[in-house]
Amino acid sequence: MKKTVSLIFAIIISLAMTVSMTSCLALVDRFLPDEVGNFGDTGAGGSGSGDSALEGDGSGSQNSSTSGDSSLDGEGSGDGSGDGSGDGEGSGEGGTDTEGTLPLPGYSGDYLPDSEENAALADKITGIERSLLSTVVIISNFEVTSDYDYSYTYPDSSAGSGVIYKLDRESGDAIIITNFHVVYDKDSITWNKVSNDIEVYLYGQEYSDYKIPATFIGGSLTEDLAVLKIEDSDVIKNSCAQEVIIGDSDLVSVYDKVFAVGNPEGDGMAATDGIVSVDSESLSMTGADGVTSLNLRVMRVSAAINPGNSGGGLYDESGKLIGIVNAKKTGSEVDNIAWAIPINLAKNIVDNILYYADGIYTTTGYRVLLGVTVTSLVTGARIDPDTGRLYKAEMVVISDIVETSFLINPEDGTSPLQTNDIINSITVDGVRHEVYRIHHVIDHMYTARAGSTVTVNITRGDRTFDVTVTVPTPTEDTDFQLTELR
Repeated sequence: MKKTVSLIFAIIISLAMTVSMTSCLALVDRFLPDEVGNFGDTGAGGSGSGDSALEGDGSGSQNSSTSGDSSLDGEGSGDGSGDGSGDGEGSGEGGTDTEGTLPLPGYSGDYLPDSEENAALADKITGIERSLLSTVVIISNFEVTSDYDYSYTYPDSSAGSGVIYKLDRESGDAIIITNFHVVYDKDSITWNKVSNDIEVYLYGQEYSDYKIPATFIGGSLTEDLAVLKIEDSDVIKNSCAQEVIIGDSDLVSVYDKVFAVGNPEGDGMAATDGIVSVDSESLSMTGADGVTSLNLRVMRVSAAINPGNSGGGLYDESGKLIGIVNAKKTGSEVDNIAWAIPINLAKNIVDNILYYADGIYTTTGYRVLLGVTVTSLVTGARIDPDTGRLYKAEMVVISDIVETSFLINPEDGTSPLQTNDIINSITVDGVRHEVYRIHHVIDHMYTARAGSTVTVNITRGDRTFDVTVTVPTPTEDTDFQLTELR
């Protein structure tokens, strides 16, 4: 089925930059404080030129290299020992006697409450601390080909982060959001270059005893998002993991405080803070395959982001998820420029993938495009009368109707939408979305499916009215096609 892209933006804002995707570093195998086994690292680097102004063309690329032991099993030794009393306390020069073991899930003692009590306490957390229980460490294991001899393969691993999008603790099931480049390696021998051996670790349990197998459901290289599935995990059942609370990235404003939680440098879960520098902009870079040019809509932040943070959460002060961390700018003269995919966009794409993908026959989603070219006629600052907060705003205007649009009547070539129409809102299957930025048009259309009812509220001249259409179902007899999220 041939896929075509029919929504074209008349204004594309690009950045000239050096960009680094931030997943690829190794997890340190932290069995005990003094027992450190190198997991191996996969570095992500980028190249580009120009400055960070809103004008100009920019590019970045991912360039991974790996070395080290990719096993999670290792041995370590400590210098000290101690005699523990019945309550678990002990002393000794150099350390505490742990008898070489870690508490397993469900362990009950002086150090941890039992799993049910702990989970009940965690369910009451609503603040920023919840973000630690909603973020995960991700290890992607690959078998890759050599650059010099394609007949030779060797194991490789990379580390990143993710967030728990859906959680059923009773069944041990979860859905994880991460970046596509966290689970993808262009040299992998798998058919889709995606890891078929993915490990997930919860906060406080970044040890091999608590490894949680995850499978790839689907994703998009061009949107840099992937969805993973966990099923029947005893670790999840006995944990205090939390489903993330989704925020609203359209309500994010410059100066808002943010927290990035992830797996920087592959050393386990950590948090950094900063502010929103730009609420929405376009980021041009090279995809995980080293070839595809990406143009991502992102939020710029000042929080410190490092390799291993990719796929982790960007949270507001209340602990709500407002973005998925995916890239940073690197260079000797660069400080604190990093990006996250706004959660409103990420959620729509993830829900689209979950709707279409099964992880076997279909591993991506499909977009419905109105088939219009949009531009901004008027731009400026908008002050919310209720909150006094400051936002950017645009008058979004249709500048062209694409010939392949399903809106066009095949008999007479007319369309219910016309050039110079101002788009005020888009309602998809009863859910209304206000349109006051160009990106809202494409963001909200990710929620449409074949058969969906789409209502576009427009102003034409001195009239404001609705145009309601039904998205057709693709058949062999129609030209309409859903557009694959490749």
